[in-house]
Amino acid sequence: MKETTRIYKNVQIAADAVVEDFVVLGHPPRGKYDGELPTVIGSGAVIRSGTVIYAGNRIGKNFQTGHNVTIRESNEIGDDVSIGSLSCIEHTVKIGDHVRIHSQAFIPEYSVLKSGCWIGPNVVFTNAPHPLCPKVKACLKGPTIEEGAKIGANSTVLPGVVIGKGALVGAGSVVVKDVAPHSVAAGNPARAIKKTSELKCRRGLTKQPYEAI
Repeated sequence: MKETTRIYKNVQIAADAVVEDFVVLGHPPRGKYDGELPTVIGSGAVIRSGTVIYAGNRIGKNFQTGHNVTIRESNEIGDDVSIGSLSCIEHTVKIGDHVRIHSQAFIPEYSVLKSGCWIGPNVVFTNAPHPLCPKVKACLKGPTIEEGAKIGANSTVLPGVVIGKGALVGAGSVVVKDVAPHSVAAGNPARAIKKTSELKCRRGLTKQPYEAI
Protein backbone atom coordinates (compact mmCIF):
# COMPACT_ATOMS: atom_id res chain seq x y z
CA MET A 1 0.00 0.00 0.00
CA LYS A 2 1.13 3.58 -0.60
CA GLU A 3 2.42 5.73 2.25
CA THR A 4 -0.38 8.19 1.56
CA THR A 5 -3.01 5.52 2.25
CA ARG A 6 -4.58 5.19 5.72
CA ILE A 7 -5.69 1.69 6.70
CA TYR A 8 -7.32 1.29 10.10
CA LYS A 9 -7.33 -1.89 12.18
CA ASN A 10 -9.39 -4.99 11.32
CA VAL A 11 -9.36 -4.36 7.56
CA GLN A 12 -9.02 -7.45 5.37
CA ILE A 13 -8.07 -6.67 1.79
CA ALA A 14 -6.65 -9.09 -0.76
CA ALA A 15 -2.98 -8.88 -1.69
CA ASP A 16 -3.83 -8.29 -5.36
CA ALA A 17 -5.83 -5.13 -4.64
CA VAL A 18 -4.83 -1.88 -6.32
CA VAL A 19 -5.12 0.97 -3.83
CA GLU A 20 -4.18 4.43 -5.08
CA ASP A 21 -3.02 7.54 -3.20
CA PHE A 22 -5.03 9.24 -0.46
CA VAL A 23 -7.38 6.32 0.18
CA VAL A 24 -8.83 5.66 3.64
CA LEU A 25 -9.97 2.12 4.51
CA GLY A 26 -11.85 1.11 7.66
CA HIS A 27 -12.59 4.59 9.00
CA PRO A 28 -14.52 4.05 12.27
CA PRO A 29 -17.97 5.68 12.29
CA ARG A 30 -18.92 7.97 15.14
CA GLY A 31 -19.22 6.07 18.40
CA LYS A 32 -17.04 3.15 17.28
CA TYR A 33 -13.37 2.62 18.02
CA ASP A 34 -10.62 1.76 15.54
CA GLY A 35 -10.98 -1.90 14.57
CA GLU A 36 -14.30 -2.54 16.33
CA LEU A 37 -16.10 -3.24 13.06
CA PRO A 38 -14.44 -5.63 10.59
CA THR A 39 -14.02 -4.45 7.02
CA VAL A 40 -13.63 -7.03 4.25
CA ILE A 41 -12.76 -6.27 0.62
CA GLY A 42 -12.48 -9.18 -1.82
CA SER A 43 -9.85 -10.01 -4.42
CA GLY A 44 -9.33 -7.97 -7.57
CA ALA A 45 -10.29 -4.62 -6.04
CA VAL A 46 -9.29 -1.33 -7.68
CA ILE A 47 -9.76 1.55 -5.26
CA ARG A 48 -8.92 4.89 -6.82
CA SER A 49 -7.52 7.99 -5.21
CA GLY A 50 -9.59 9.92 -2.71
CA THR A 51 -11.90 7.02 -1.85
CA VAL A 52 -12.99 6.69 1.79
CA ILE A 53 -14.49 3.37 2.91
CA TYR A 54 -15.80 3.28 6.48
CA ALA A 55 -15.55 0.29 8.81
CA GLY A 56 -18.09 -2.53 8.83
CA ASN A 57 -18.39 -2.98 5.06
CA ARG A 58 -18.36 -6.40 3.45
CA ILE A 59 -17.40 -6.08 -0.19
CA GLY A 60 -17.06 -8.89 -2.74
CA LYS A 61 -14.46 -9.54 -5.41
CA ASN A 62 -13.60 -7.34 -8.42
CA PHE A 63 -14.87 -4.20 -6.70
CA GLN A 64 -13.82 -0.86 -8.10
CA THR A 65 -14.33 2.80 -7.37
CA GLY A 66 -13.74 5.97 -9.30
CA HIS A 67 -12.02 8.92 -7.63
CA ASN A 68 -13.31 10.54 -4.42
CA VAL A 69 -15.98 7.96 -3.62
CA THR A 70 -17.43 7.83 -0.10
CA ILE A 71 -18.84 4.56 1.27
CA ARG A 72 -20.24 4.76 4.77
CA GLU A 73 -20.38 1.93 7.31
CA SER A 74 -22.16 -1.44 7.50
CA ASN A 75 -22.99 -2.04 3.84
CA GLU A 76 -23.23 -5.35 2.02
CA ILE A 77 -21.74 -5.14 -1.47
CA GLY A 78 -21.56 -8.09 -3.86
CA ASP A 79 -19.14 -9.15 -6.57
CA ASP A 80 -18.23 -7.15 -9.68
CA VAL A 81 -19.64 -3.86 -8.39
CA SER A 82 -18.45 -0.53 -9.77
CA ILE A 83 -19.06 2.86 -8.13
CA GLY A 84 -18.23 5.98 -10.15
CA SER A 85 -16.30 9.08 -9.15
CA LEU A 86 -17.77 11.42 -6.54
CA SER A 87 -20.60 9.04 -5.66
CA CYS A 88 -21.74 8.65 -2.06
CA ILE A 89 -23.10 5.42 -0.57
CA GLU A 90 -24.56 5.95 2.90
CA HIS A 91 -24.72 3.23 5.58
CA THR A 92 -26.83 0.04 5.77
CA VAL A 93 -27.20 -0.30 2.01
CA LYS A 94 -27.43 -3.66 0.20
CA ILE A 95 -25.87 -3.87 -3.26
CA GLY A 96 -26.04 -7.11 -5.25
CA ASP A 97 -23.62 -8.57 -7.79
CA HIS A 98 -22.81 -6.83 -11.10
CA VAL A 99 -24.29 -3.47 -10.07
CA ARG A 100 -23.00 -0.35 -11.87
CA ILE A 101 -23.35 3.02 -10.15
CA HIS A 102 -22.15 5.91 -12.28
CA SER A 103 -20.53 9.17 -11.20
CA GLN A 104 -22.01 11.61 -8.67
CA ALA A 105 -24.84 9.32 -7.58
CA PHE A 106 -26.27 9.49 -4.05
CA ILE A 107 -27.53 6.29 -2.42
CA PRO A 108 -28.97 6.86 1.09
CA GLU A 109 -29.41 4.55 4.06
CA TYR A 110 -31.65 1.47 3.75
CA SER A 111 -31.61 1.37 -0.05
CA VAL A 112 -31.51 -1.99 -1.86
CA LEU A 113 -29.89 -2.41 -5.27
CA LYS A 114 -30.35 -5.92 -6.61
CA SER A 115 -28.17 -7.87 -9.01
CA GLY A 116 -27.37 -6.32 -12.37
CA CYS A 117 -29.12 -2.99 -11.90
CA TRP A 118 -27.65 0.16 -13.44
CA ILE A 119 -27.68 3.63 -11.89
CA GLY A 120 -26.87 6.55 -14.21
CA PRO A 121 -24.81 9.64 -13.40
CA ASN A 122 -26.21 12.26 -11.01
CA VAL A 123 -29.04 9.98 -9.87
CA VAL A 124 -30.37 10.79 -6.39
CA PHE A 125 -32.26 8.36 -4.17
CA THR A 126 -34.09 9.66 -1.09
CA ASN A 127 -35.15 7.89 2.09
CA ALA A 128 -36.95 10.40 4.34
CA PRO A 129 -40.68 10.90 3.66
CA HIS A 130 -40.74 13.95 5.95
CA PRO A 131 -37.29 15.48 6.51
CA LEU A 132 -36.71 16.98 9.98
CA CYS A 133 -39.78 15.25 11.41
CA PRO A 134 -38.93 14.26 15.03
CA LYS A 135 -39.69 10.61 14.12
CA VAL A 136 -37.90 10.63 10.78
CA LYS A 137 -35.30 8.01 11.75
CA ALA A 138 -38.06 5.51 12.55
CA CYS A 139 -39.36 5.52 8.98
CA LEU A 140 -36.25 5.91 6.83
CA LYS A 141 -36.50 3.65 3.79
CA GLY A 142 -34.60 4.00 0.56
CA PRO A 143 -35.75 2.76 -2.84
CA THR A 144 -35.50 -0.87 -3.93
CA ILE A 145 -34.10 -1.38 -7.42
CA GLU A 146 -34.93 -4.87 -8.66
CA GLU A 147 -32.73 -7.09 -10.84
CA GLY A 148 -31.63 -5.57 -14.13
CA ALA A 149 -33.50 -2.28 -13.70
CA LYS A 150 -31.93 0.86 -15.13
CA ILE A 151 -32.22 4.44 -13.82
CA GLY A 152 -31.41 7.19 -16.33
CA ALA A 153 -29.14 10.16 -15.63
CA ASN A 154 -30.30 12.98 -13.34
CA SER A 155 -33.32 11.06 -12.05
CA THR A 156 -34.66 11.32 -8.51
CA VAL A 157 -36.30 8.34 -6.80
CA LEU A 158 -38.43 8.96 -3.70
CA PRO A 159 -38.37 6.95 -0.43
CA GLY A 160 -39.57 3.36 -0.50
CA VAL A 161 -40.26 3.31 -4.24
CA VAL A 162 -39.73 -0.05 -5.95
CA ILE A 163 -38.34 -0.07 -9.49
CA GLY A 164 -39.40 -3.41 -10.92
CA LYS A 165 -37.26 -6.09 -12.49
CA GLY A 166 -35.92 -5.08 -15.89
CA ALA A 167 -37.64 -1.67 -15.82
CA LEU A 168 -36.18 1.48 -17.35
CA VAL A 169 -36.52 4.98 -15.88
CA GLY A 170 -35.92 7.76 -18.39
CA ALA A 171 -33.32 10.46 -17.79
CA GLY A 172 -34.40 13.38 -15.64
CA SER A 173 -37.43 11.61 -14.17
CA VAL A 174 -38.87 12.13 -10.69
CA VAL A 175 -40.17 8.76 -9.54
CA VAL A 176 -42.85 9.10 -6.85
CA LYS A 177 -44.45 5.65 -7.08
CA ASP A 178 -43.53 2.07 -7.95
CA VAL A 179 -42.54 1.21 -11.51
CA ALA A 180 -43.83 -2.13 -12.80
CA PRO A 181 -41.39 -4.79 -14.03
CA HIS A 182 -40.25 -4.49 -17.66
CA SER A 183 -41.90 -1.10 -18.10
CA VAL A 184 -40.51 2.26 -19.21
CA ALA A 185 -41.34 5.23 -16.97
CA ALA A 186 -40.41 8.86 -17.62
CA GLY A 187 -41.33 12.39 -16.68
CA ASN A 188 -42.11 14.45 -13.57
CA PRO A 189 -43.87 12.72 -11.97
CA ALA A 190 -42.74 9.62 -13.83
CA ARG A 191 -45.46 7.64 -15.60
CA ALA A 192 -45.33 4.34 -17.45
CA ILE A 193 -45.22 5.02 -21.19
CA LYS A 194 -44.50 1.60 -22.70
CA LYS A 195 -42.96 -1.81 -22.11
CA THR A 196 -39.24 -2.38 -22.52
CA SER A 197 -40.15 -4.98 -25.16
CA GLU A 198 -41.49 -2.11 -27.30
CA LEU A 199 -38.19 -0.24 -27.37
CA LYS A 200 -36.34 -0.11 -30.68
CA CYS A 201 -32.67 0.52 -31.39
CA ARG A 202 -32.46 3.88 -33.16
CA ARG A 203 -29.33 2.82 -35.02
CA GLY A 204 -30.65 -0.52 -36.14
CA LEU A 205 -27.88 -2.42 -34.42
CA THR A 206 -30.23 -4.85 -32.72
CA LYS A 207 -33.87 -5.77 -33.00
CA GLN A 208 -34.54 -5.10 -29.33
CA PRO A 209 -32.25 -3.27 -26.86
CA TYR A 210 -33.19 -5.40 -23.87
CA GLU A 211 -33.70 -9.11 -23.75
CA ALA A 212 -36.20 -10.43 -21.20
CA ILE A 213 -34.55 -10.71 -17.77
